[in-house]
Amino acid sequence: MHIQLVRHATLRVTYKGRTLLVDPMFSRAGELPATPNTPNQRPNPGVELPMSVSEAVAGVDAILVTHTHRDHLDDAAVSQLPKHVPLFCQPPDREKLLEHGFEQVNVVDSQAEWEGIRLHRTGGRHGTGEIGEKMGPVSGFVLKAADGSEPTLYLTGDTIWCGEVEQALAAYRPDVIVSFAGAARFLTGDPITMTKEDVAQLALAAPDSRIFVAHMEVWNHCLLSRSELRAYLGERQLAERVTVPDDGETVDYS
Repeated sequence: MHIQLVRHATLRVTYKGRTLLVDPMFSRAGELPATPNTPNQRPNPGVELPMSVSEAVAGVDAILVTHTHRDHLDDAAVSQLPKHVPLFCQPPDREKLLEHGFEQVNVVDSQAEWEGIRLHRTGGRHGTGEIGEKMGPVSGFVLKAADGSEPTLYLTGDTIWCGEVEQALAAYRPDVIVSFAGAARFLTGDPITMTKEDVAQLALAAPDSRIFVAHMEVWNHCLLSRSELRAYLGERQLAERVTVPDDGETVDYS
């Protein structure tokens, strides 16, 4: 299994001989406005893609969309993605994705299977209190090879550390976890994605898992930097198990 961080939450996951594109967001740097009512009011995304869109979609066998916020599926991606490949999503996003023209929208209610890969949907909390409610439903996804030939992969999706994440760890015992971090937040309320403390808690709660951290240094209200997270993990002797990749970097988990 290989995981390549394209940018933000956009990943290329090579799993059981298939390539899945996760949460494609292809806008050019500064093409989109800042998220309203957030710190650091600069246009989004903050950096360019580290590759061309054609390279990002080359050889893609399926698309996985954790939820349809514009930093996980933007208009640029909708217009440039192949519409004929299978697309997997959470139930609330089905109609929107069909309206975008995707021809094979597969809702993962609790579990689905495709090309020998079992996809399990997990819960999460995209923030706390009223803000968490307004952010709407989000999902994580677990990938398991039906024949056990690949490590079990857990994509947390946009969530803070919460009971739903603990339940997913207990139920699936993932070998590899992709944490969507960045400590994104609004001007009021708590963070809506994992903080450095959350990432450390995730690592401590899953001592046999390796962790790959995405969702950083691209969107205006993701305030946690890679350097700060790396330093924090290093102080807690967690850096060997937690990778904080740069955009474009690929990690082999075979």
